[in-house]
Amino acid sequence: MWMVLLAAGGAFALSLGVRNTMGLYLSSLNTATGLGVASISLAFAFGQLWWGLTQPFAGAVADRIGAGRVIVTGLILIAIGTVITPYMTTTLGLIFSIGVLGAGGAGMAGPSVLMAASTRLMPASKRGISIGIVNAGGSFGQFAIAPVSIALTASIGWASSMQWMGLLVLLALPAAWLLRGNANAMASAAATAAGTRVLSTREVLALALKTPSYLLLAVGFLVCGFHVAFLATHLPGVVEACGMSPTIAGWALALVGLFNMFGSLAMGWAVGRWRMKSLLSLLYTVRGLGVLVFVLAPKTPAVMLIFAALMGLTFLSTVPPTVGLVAKMFGPANMAMLYGVLMLGHQLGGFLGAFLGGQVFALTGGYDWVWYMDLALAAAAALIHLPIREAPLARSVRPAAA
Repeated sequence: MWMVLLAAGGAFALSLGVRNTMGLYLSSLNTATGLGVASISLAFAFGQLWWGLTQPFAGAVADRIGAGRVIVTGLILIAIGTVITPYMTTTLGLIFSIGVLGAGGAGMAGPSVLMAASTRLMPASKRGISIGIVNAGGSFGQFAIAPVSIALTASIGWASSMQWMGLLVLLALPAAWLLRGNANAMASAAATAAGTRVLSTREVLALALKTPSYLLLAVGFLVCGFHVAFLATHLPGVVEACGMSPTIAGWALALVGLFNMFGSLAMGWAVGRWRMKSLLSLLYTVRGLGVLVFVLAPKTPAVMLIFAALMGLTFLSTVPPTVGLVAKMFGPANMAMLYGVLMLGHQLGGFLGAFLGGQVFALTGGYDWVWYMDLALAAAAALIHLPIREAPLARSVRPAAA
């Protein structure tokens, strides 16, 4: 059990940690290329979108041929994309390295595949806390890797620092062996013994898209993507716009990661004790109140770090109840694909958060209007989860043909 969680959590720590520290290089990329914040933000925004687009397909492939091969491919793509980014001098080049290779690899070695693999390998009674632990692994990666990135940049320059980040992610390769196997094979064996058959990927997807609760969950997760991508991409810029040093930006990102560890573990524990839709509504309410207080408060280093810690508590804490609701509604057989579809919606929101953050800054010289959008979306997300029905809505098998 613990080896599975260590493998999935460690792989997520490295893939998400490296990916979410890329925002620390935005200013250096702008200085080196002269492309402007808006153009570079487009590459980051495309990466948010592509990270989401890869996950349903990566999940479907992992469900069919096994998670291990998909994870290996993803880690190698992250490394290549990150290593070649300093050589890119055009917007299209940055879109290719950051948005296609790096983000695509992170999608293949990302939450839909890793969490589905751990869900498949864990007993049903332990799924909530196991998802929380794996999710906390991603947060620990951000907490641990952001200071390393800053230290490397100070000692060897931003370009070499970024390339070392790309090589660092390859340490997750051994996790692929521990997480090998696929959910469909296990489900098919059980179904054959019971005289039933597993629904095909197309049948399960069609069923999910006709389920109102699944669609509401997708809309809420889109809002989460907007919040998360805006912070991951533009929090260093927010710190700089407030007249603070890059060190504060690095520690703010690290605190987001650290406190998301606590939030993820707490949410994984809470999933088995309270209604998951109510937990999601609570998370968005807390997030909205945190943004409101930050907008009204004086911008000092202490306020910035406290805000980062509060955002960290809700940053990816939405994942355990979201994964839990999908597993409860549809079972584990097609988890990677179904959660991957939700991640696609999450990253559509992420694209908007990263892109609009750069556009608003370019037009107004600040981020105020993005915070206002953040507030409105948080309030909408808190309400939209309330009608969700928490019950098994469909079976993953049908009677076998005579």
